[in-house]
Amino acid sequence: MATMKVAVKGKNLDITPALRAYAEKKVLKLGKFISGDQELLAEVTLRVEREVHIAELTIDLKGLVLRGESRTNDMYASIDEAVDRVERQWNKFKTKIQKKLQGPKISEVVQTNNGFGNAAKEEKTFKVVKKKRFSLKPMDVEEAIMQMELLGHDFFVFTNVIDDEVNVVYKRREGNYGIIEPDF
Repeated sequence: MATMKVAVKGKNLDITPALRAYAEKKVLKLGKFISGDQELLAEVTLRVEREVHIAELTIDLKGLVLRGESRTNDMYASIDEAVDRVERQWNKFKTKIQKKLQGPKISEVVQTNNGFGNAAKEEKTFKVVKKKRFSLKPMDVEEAIMQMELLGHDFFVFTNVIDDEVNVVYKRREGNYGIIEPDF
């Protein structure tokens, strides 16, 4: 079974020992769903904005990032919802992988002719409607943010002049910016 470390952080909120223990207990229960010998890090960020209690949970599964966020009037309820969302994401991912490995079930292949039988649910397919190619210009993060704003986009891909790696800057919901750096 995977071992999981839980880091609980707070923004605009003092994390009480009871709140920390509750968050850790809820997140550690997710460890039973995740198999493997790897050591995982779960980050829980708790914050309050305009009397709304926000819980964010992020678990990096070495290539797959599970993230859940919840906004309620109670921090404990927000933690519960964020954990539930991550659990649903994991189950959805696991089911998708199993279907690819095992193929469809017999009940999904065989359909009755009268139309009253249980029809197989169609899996959501994604359609690429546009393909865009561009050259990556080396620039620093500030220049990439400026380019993104000039284009009116929510994200911008560029080559970071500091480490010569491909990075992505993006605009967050609260109006700040984030950067995605690859980890090979």
